Amino acid sequence: MEEQAVIAIDLGGTRIKLGLVRGGDVLLTGQLDSQSGQGLQSRLPQIQTTVNDMLTKAGLSAADLAGLGVAVPGIVDPFQQRVLSINDKYSDAPNLDLPGWARETWGVPFYLENDTRAALLGEWRHGSGRGYDNVVLMTLGTGIGTSAVIEGRLLRGKHFQAGILGGHFIQNPQGNRCNCGAVGCAEAEASTWSLAQRAVTHATFPQSLLCRYDPVDFEAVFRCAAQGDSLAVSLRNESIAVWATCAYNLVQAYDPEILILGGGVMASRDAIIPPIQYRLNQNSWATWGNVAVVPSLLTDSAALLGAAHLAYNHEL
Repeated sequence: MEEQAVIAIDLGGTRIKLGLVRGGDVLLTGQLDSQSGQGLQSRLPQIQTTVNDMLTKAGLSAADLAGLGVAVPGIVDPFQQRVLSINDKYSDAPNLDLPGWARETWGVPFYLENDTRAALLGEWRHGSGRGYDNVVLMTLGTGIGTSAVIEGRLLRGKHFQAGILGGHFIQNPQGNRCNCGAVGCAEAEASTWSLAQRAVTHATFPQSLLCRYDPVDFEAVFRCAAQGDSLAVSLRNESIAVWATCAYNLVQAYDPEILILGGGVMASRDAIIPPIQYRLNQNSWATWGNVAVVPSLLTDSAALLGAAHLAYNHEL
């Protein structure tokens, strides 16, 4: 009997990615603007329509589905299938009955996980982390996401916060205010959401090539840095230093065999991976050798495959 398919949804801060997954294969994908500032409730009808269109294209019905897996950028309780806390996007998610929505819409079981944990699960089972029992993922994008597998188990912790808050490691106690309320978090010092403010408040911004970009993102920073723009070079180097320190802290905390780097910023991987690898190689405690730094293999599908894996394996 052919394996049933799974609906997988990755609720990103900018885009909602949807997938129809069978086993380790993504059969079809769809994408919506997240409009996350307006909440999740208002997006559910469009998500439903897009999923139903995908089912029609695949020649499948709800009866052919094993479940619905959702990856959320917040702290979640996968046992009670609830969003506990979410920052700056989909603010109504903790009040929604998502399992009820899945049941009423498609008659399927519902599975929920933090988005970076889901992405790590996808990479660990199907991508760059295959064959390892101790893996850390760091995603560089709108924010900085982190997660860890230790001794073959996805790390969650007592309050479901373990491993996923590496973007809120304090890097600079005199630094920028983070959207979490703390000061000097890695995200506040080097993520896409904080980048534009860091650029435009710099004294040399009006003279920089970056002033031509709205918004200023890391693609612009790396492009202008390659042209020798001094502000772009400064922002690039400062950001890479923050990411390298964050990676070092993750390695010290979780003792992985491999560090996977993912997220949209990794389009500039050739400039990012070498300095992070160099920083990790300076770890005087790692007498056994060096943690390998590798790019994500499943750039757009890792969280979808991870969410589907939960539905197939009920891995809690």
